[in-house]
Amino acid sequence: MQDIDRAREALAAAHKVVALTGAGISAESGVPTFRGDGGLWKNFRAEELATPEAFHRDPLLVWEWYGWRRQTIAPLAPNPGHYALVAMERRFGEFMLVTQNVDGLHRAAGSVKLAELHGNIWFTRCTVEGTVRENRAVPLALLPPRCSCGALLRPHIVWFGEELDAGVLQSAVDACRAADVMIVAGTSSAVYPAAGLAGLAKEAGAFLIEINIEATPASGMMDVHLSGRSGELLPRLLE
Repeated sequence: MQDIDRAREALAAAHKVVALTGAGISAESGVPTFRGDGGLWKNFRAEELATPEAFHRDPLLVWEWYGWRRQTIAPLAPNPGHYALVAMERRFGEFMLVTQNVDGLHRAAGSVKLAELHGNIWFTRCTVEGTVRENRAVPLALLPPRCSCGALLRPHIVWFGEELDAGVLQSAVDACRAADVMIVAGTSSAVYPAAGLAGLAKEAGAFLIEINIEATPASGMMDVHLSGRSGELLPRLLE
């Protein structure tokens, strides 16, 4: 039996499914990684700007960078991989989509049962009240933007050096521990704690399916590794 058939068979028998996605599925929609040699902006790297210290030092500079990122992402659309995950959400009684991506494309495709581990670039958070609100203005009317209370707004993103939202992480952990099948798509499986979620699902007895264009540090624990693009292989799992 081919690996794709084994994966389909496992899904056909599943009641509880969790999917974890990373930068790979976004890249297929044209989203840049914003890191590495191709991710320079005005000679700054992401690691220099996506920190609480950078925001405290120069909130305007950080917001200019996020404004550029928002303008880059705004015209992009979900791809067939995003829509396949929406179809899975509707098919299975219990489903959770856990994503490391902040671009909002899963929401745009229609995903509802969603844990955004690293936040969402289309939401802002008040630095005083903690209020989170959606803001899709491109470009932003005011930089740096301010809350109605007068305080600075920050991107609703988990920056380097910050902890993940405990509630969001717990919902992901709970879904992985309960899953019959876990799909790991387009992620390098190198960034923790997201990279540890597949191990939790495996320990609980889940069947693991990895979709990636290359092997990852987690490939050895997978029941099936499907080599290729998420946008091509996720729809095939539903056939």
